[in-house]
Amino acid sequence: MAAEPDVGAAYAHCLRRASAHYENFPVASRLLPRPLREPVAAIYCFARDADDLADEDPRPVFARRDALQAMQARVRALGDPLAESEPEWRALADTVNRFNLPSAPFIDLVDAFIQDLEQTRYADFGMVMNYCRRSANPVGRLLLHLAGKTEAQDLACSDAVCSALQLINFHQDLHQDYVEHGRIYIPLDEMAAHGVTETHFRDRISDFRMRNLMLAQYQRADRMLRAGAPLGRSLPGRLGLEIRAIIHGGARVLWRLRQQSDVFARPRLRKVDWLWIIARSLVPARRPTDRRPDRAA
Repeated sequence: MAAEPDVGAAYAHCLRRASAHYENFPVASRLLPRPLREPVAAIYCFARDADDLADEDPRPVFARRDALQAMQARVRALGDPLAESEPEWRALADTVNRFNLPSAPFIDLVDAFIQDLEQTRYADFGMVMNYCRRSANPVGRLLLHLAGKTEAQDLACSDAVCSALQLINFHQDLHQDYVEHGRIYIPLDEMAAHGVTETHFRDRISDFRMRNLMLAQYQRADRMLRAGAPLGRSLPGRLGLEIRAIIHGGARVLWRLRQQSDVFARPRLRKVDWLWIIARSLVPARRPTDRRPDRAA
């Protein structure tokens, strides 16, 4: 059934916003099946607005927390899309209604942003994963709900991929997270075991201690990507291609991170990297996260 004109305009607005940003989950990607591009863009705008409230809004913490909690209450009460005034919420209401999306992933996502307002350190990896469960995994689960693929195995693979991508984001933004937001997402017990202190983050010290710590982080993220890789082969058509491209993209970023002597430098994927990602993504039978991508580049 065709969307109402006002709802169509709302989706067009979300698509423009999504296409203007680069993220690690599929935002208006042309690899996605056409029927999913608009709903994914609506979900992206919701996540983007919550993220901006947590990190960019100049108001005090209590005011930002109240605004985020208001988002949670609003998403629980979504009904008629045409009753919503903002285009992002109009599109989201239509998406939730048409695909019968659960509210829990949206609530969890905002919970992670609320946590970011105050928690800046994580004692161990279990605490980091608890954060990833809410900050990253809901996006993958919503995508599977859009596609009608909610078997337990698919959800578990999606969680592994999304958590791995969240970790890779942390690994790319070590200095930025520390300087701009005072956050360290590397487990404190693992820092201590490698002789790494907060001075390393503050002064961008990329010595053997810091590098050994990060090599262990990269290896763990790689294992998680591999654990979730079957999802890219089980999903059909363009959606499977999209997921494989995301997984291969994460693997390639990890490979670039390993090549750098400065662990605080954000890697930039080059043309040869994108060719490698595309080549691997087009062949679903191959292992999605080859340990030696340099030989294929």
